[in-house]
Amino acid sequence: MPNFCSHCGHSPLARGTPPGDTHERDYCGACGAVVYDNPKVIAGAIIEQEGRILLCQRGIPPRVGSWTLPAGFMERCESVEEAARREVWEETGIDAEVTTPYSIFSVPPTNELYIIYRARVVTWEDAPGPETRAVNWFKPQDIPWDLIFYPAIRQILERYIAERDGGTYGIYTGSMEKGVVHFMQ
Repeated sequence: MPNFCSHCGHSPLARGTPPGDTHERDYCGACGAVVYDNPKVIAGAIIEQEGRILLCQRGIPPRVGSWTLPAGFMERCESVEEAARREVWEETGIDAEVTTPYSIFSVPPTNELYIIYRARVVTWEDAPGPETRAVNWFKPQDIPWDLIFYPAIRQILERYIAERDGGTYGIYTGSMEKGVVHFMQ
């Protein structure tokens, strides 16, 4: 992050609680502009078909070769559902229908918020994009667990499989440390 004000160019930025604020932040001591470092939203989807779950093998850093759900950063001017659908298409070549929210998962250490949906395949006519090395469908017992690097994705998958085996899906809200599963009637 640059250490100068993007409004007036003053350098260096100050660190503290700006007047009228409640949180410690970087701010410009000359013009008072505040630098907000808000969480990044990651949108994605769990797609299951014939008892198998779709995973993507990363083809770009970080963690080239690890497996993950199709997911990525939300772009400006798109809804979370649009971001999830776009990420599924970019990473797998699948046109998916986002059906229900599944997990809203905070990862405070990395300043990220994962919003994962359940989705279904509409069509699969395109090849995966350059971010993906491979796309594969896995039965739960065949998931390469030691190659699922991201702890948030691992926890989401583990919960999904447990709920799938129990026949009832909930909507999880929480973080790596604690959370609540809200079951829908």
